[in-house]
Amino acid sequence: MVIGSKLFQESYILAHMTAIMLEEEGYEVDVKEGLGDTLVNYAGLKQGTVDVYVEYTGTAYSQILKKPPLEVWDPEVVYQVSEEGLNADGVVIVADLGFEGAYALAVKEDWAEENNIYNISDLDEYASELVIGTDPEFAQREDGLPRINELYGLEFKSVKPTVANIMYEAIKNDEVDIVSAYTIDTRNEVFDLRILNDDMNALPPYDAIVVMSADFAEENPDAVSALEVLEGQIDTDTMRSLNYQFDVDKREAEDIARDYLIENGLIES
Repeated sequence: MVIGSKLFQESYILAHMTAIMLEEEGYEVDVKEGLGDTLVNYAGLKQGTVDVYVEYTGTAYSQILKKPPLEVWDPEVVYQVSEEGLNADGVVIVADLGFEGAYALAVKEDWAEENNIYNISDLDEYASELVIGTDPEFAQREDGLPRINELYGLEFKSVKPTVANIMYEAIKNDEVDIVSAYTIDTRNEVFDLRILNDDMNALPPYDAIVVMSADFAEENPDAVSALEVLEGQIDTDTMRSLNYQFDVDKREAEDIARDYLIENGLIES
């Protein structure tokens, strides 16, 4: 069984967490840590080269299903539409993990304080002078930077897409002025970044979900049962603390995942 993963720490940890739960049921698993972006993992799911991975509802809604933005983003509506659309495409949600890992824009705290920047709309008079660093997807995806630019009327000096680790290091080292941060990434605190309020509601909710092909789920009910145990087991503060262990304590993703499952009684030591 192959477990897919995206290109950031949270996805590595969750991939190993799902893998360990499946190993407990006797499955042989292969974790593809950092396999690729959303479309790579989803294509693998559809083609049978990936059996399970962790997705996010806002990403499923906008990037996979290509649904139009809602006037007001409602997490329950996004979840329902995503679930229905995925089911129609032969994919099932086997667990809603219980936390939201959303996109946001972040700037250095001292610059934000100096210029009275709290909201994305406050960037209006500064955007043309700012270099923005993003992860590989955010710069292009319709629910990311293009949507922010459209609603807020912003035009940044330049855009530098790269992997998340380098993106965060870039703002730390003043190589970019603003980043497409993750709301539960502990590097926001470690690097003293201010998350800006999305005051025009440009970005959708991103609830973490475990997805599996419907055919694979039907053939492997024990795998579904094993992963259903994770339903609602990880809240936002918990995921932030797990990310901290990876980013700051430099622990291995698999060790973080296993210790969490043991400590919470989901597997035996």
